[in-house]
Amino acid sequence: MDRRDSIKSIMLGSIGLGVLLEGCVSGVGSEEVKKAISKFKYGRTKIEIEYDNRLFSRKCFSDNEMKTIKEVCNLILPPNEFGSIEEAEVPELIEFMAKDIPSYETPIKKGLLNLDQISKSMYQKSFVECDENQQKFFLDDMAYPDLELSNSDQKDEVQWFSLMRNLTMTGYYTSRVGIEELGYKGNTPNIWDGVPQDVLDQYGLSYDKNWLDKCVDQSKRNEIAKWDEKGNLIS
Repeated sequence: MDRRDSIKSIMLGSIGLGVLLEGCVSGVGSEEVKKAISKFKYGRTKIEIEYDNRLFSRKCFSDNEMKTIKEVCNLILPPNEFGSIEEAEVPELIEFMAKDIPSYETPIKKGLLNLDQISKSMYQKSFVECDENQQKFFLDDMAYPDLELSNSDQKDEVQWFSLMRNLTMTGYYTSRVGIEELGYKGNTPNIWDGVPQDVLDQYGLSYDKNWLDKCVDQSKRNEIAKWDEKGNLIS
C-alpha cells in the first residue's frame, strides 16, 4: 500500500474528518478565495454571510506564502489521474481556515518562515526555489513524530507539518475530485411510498388516502425547500 492509499484508508476509516482537523497560485488574493468558498450560498443565514464577508475582506497570507503552501500541499498529495490540490482549491481553503480559526494563522506563518530559513541556510534560496528532492529532504525531517511524545510535546516543526498535512488531506478529500477518488457516493435518494402493503395487510392496517396523498406525494420529491430571511420554511 503506497502513501496515498494509506491516506485514503484513514479517510474512509473510523477516525473521520473531525480528528484530521485536530491535529497555491501566484497572486492568489481575497477575491479568488471568496470565489472558491462562496460558490455554496444556500443554507447561509444573514449573520453567517456577514461573518464570511468579514473574512473575505482581508488577506491572510502573502503571495509568497501562498506559493509555499501550494508547494507543500503538492508534496503531501501529488497530482494524479483524479485531480490535484489546485483543482480541489486546497491552498484557498487553508487560507480561509486560517482566517476562520485564528489559532491556525500564526503557527502556519511561522512554519512557512522556518522552511525558507532552512532552505536559505543550506542552499541560499527560498523553499519554492529549491528542487523537489531538496524540498522533500526538508519535509521528511518534519513528517515523522516521535511516538514516545504527545502531540503537544512534539517539536514545533513536526506539529506544523502535521497541521499542514491534516488540512491538505481534509481539503482535498472533501472536494469534488477527492470524493471522486475515494469513490464515495454519499446518500442516494430513493422513493418511499409508505409501509409495504403486505405488511399493512399482516397487521390489518391501512393508510387514510387523504393523509397519504398529503405526506407521501412523489410528484414533489424533486422540489427544493425554500426559507425566508428569518429561516422560516416557505414551501
